[in-house]
Amino acid sequence: MLVYSCHGAAKQVTGSCHLIEYNGRRVLVDCGMFQGDRDAERANAAPFGFAPASIDALLLTHAHLDHCGRIPRLVREGFRGRILATSATRELARLVLLDAAGLQEEDARRAQRTNRNGNAPVELLYSLDDALHATDFFEPGIGYDQDIAVAPGIAARFLDAGHILGSASILLALEDGPRTRNILFSGDLGNPGRPLLRDPTPAPAADYVVMECTYGDRPHRSLPDSVAELYQAIRDTVNRRGNVVIPTFALERAQEVLYYLHLGLRDGQLPQQLRVFLDSPMAISATEIFRRHPECFDAHFLEVLRHGDPFAMPGLHFTRSTQESMAINSIDGGAVILAGSGMCTGGRVRHHLKHNLWRERSSVVFVGYAAEGTLARRIIDGASHVRVFNEDIAVRARVWTINGFSAHADRPALLDWLGPAPRRGVFLVHGEYERGMRGMGEALDARGTSWRMPGMGEPIKLG
Repeated sequence: MLVYSCHGAAKQVTGSCHLIEYNGRRVLVDCGMFQGDRDAERANAAPFGFAPASIDALLLTHAHLDHCGRIPRLVREGFRGRILATSATRELARLVLLDAAGLQEEDARRAQRTNRNGNAPVELLYSLDDALHATDFFEPGIGYDQDIAVAPGIAARFLDAGHILGSASILLALEDGPRTRNILFSGDLGNPGRPLLRDPTPAPAADYVVMECTYGDRPHRSLPDSVAELYQAIRDTVNRRGNVVIPTFALERAQEVLYYLHLGLRDGQLPQQLRVFLDSPMAISATEIFRRHPECFDAHFLEVLRHGDPFAMPGLHFTRSTQESMAINSIDGGAVILAGSGMCTGGRVRHHLKHNLWRERSSVVFVGYAAEGTLARRIIDGASHVRVFNEDIAVRARVWTINGFSAHADRPALLDWLGPAPRRGVFLVHGEYERGMRGMGEALDARGTSWRMPGMGEPIKLG
């Protein structure tokens, strides 16, 4: 019997986690963290919906926190199976998990220092030790387009998803005597035509497809228009003698924005006196990992790499230490600050927002998706005041939202990836229920493709 169940990103965007049960074997695809408000924190601490010790293998599509962030907890609660991922994902996931654990420990220490009511200490989802232990279960990296034995009767093939470095769609082949059934997990799909990474590999033939639909209801703005708007935002802010804060995902988005800043300075589209700060130890380390994985790059970007450093520019500063980060906040204007997290749920960007949101001269530029309930989403939706580190901050800075930089495929790209081939069923996950999921469902109806949105933990028998 073949049974699929969704234990994260069911009728919501984050927490991706999918379970396949077949002939007594259990394979998990992703084990991500829920992100957003207090409900997300409770979801991360809630039972998985399955026994971690019963899982034979975990296949990881990519290293974003909402796809890998609960792995240390999975291991702590009994998982002892194999973890399979591409080489780049394996490196990046270690970086992401250690960073997430460190931030949790830092937040817990801060909460304890300000605890004046005798509240119980904050309970960590996992510690640095847990994160380190979890990385021991990763096997050597998997190459694209190779058939890998996962468990008896189950094989996997990792296909380039073009989303972030090392990202993959995963095709599972399930053998039942002379019959083979296939189920394809899209993972997160990248937008074609990006400057750094290759385009996603089109979906191969498969009986069933589990497909993300973050932007299933709409197209993106064109990339050239988005770059032009980014340059305009920076020029306008510098002319007002303000700072530009760009909440940035450390993996791929930070590197892509750096690349366009490099081009803007080279071509005279940006002020030459501009000071750019990559204020994210994780993004700095990720940039170093990028240089080690040319197998993931677009052919044009590979050629750029051969002729120099595509991220280098005058006035670029990498700030690893806390002291260096704090010093940025003494800059009165003319700085572009890239800091995580992209949804403003943690990391150093919150400090920069605290110092710049209330300043009319400054700007905040969002270049990625912001889930409901996150600080980024509240700012984007027009909040007049937000809470940052338990302090009420007025939002007077100019807010720019430039969605053409998204690392997610838009509706036309998702449909192109899926292709016209008949499928027995498509399961829509990883999208807002009323927007991305319903929008993609309408498009699939127009094609005559059978689809459904699985509920959290709902067992679905597949013929």
